[in-house]
Amino acid sequence: MSFFGLGGGNSNTPQLSSEQKITAAENELDMVTTMFNSLLDSCYRKCFDKNYDNGDLTKNESLCIDRCVVKYFAANVKVGESMQELGKSGSLGRPTQ
Repeated sequence: MSFFGLGGGNSNTPQLSSEQKITAAENELDMVTTMFNSLLDSCYRKCFDKNYDNGDLTKNESLCIDRCVVKYFAANVKVGESMQELGKSGSLGRPTQ
């Protein structure tokens, strides 16, 4: 599924030109790459000792990575759902009072 809704078959959506589809795909790739790099950086800082004395992951490192990735994606989904709700309600971008 696409972040921009381009993967669905909804008949109510307007047809996009090839250039618009390419631009949307490039934007989506940039978003996914940014998210992956943020995940990598965040979990690396939390889970790895800076002294590499063993080439294999320790049990603690492996568990930490697993938990970190799960939490990161859960948080990302919650933020995405909140942004969609704000977008639907029309309050996204409006200053709060």
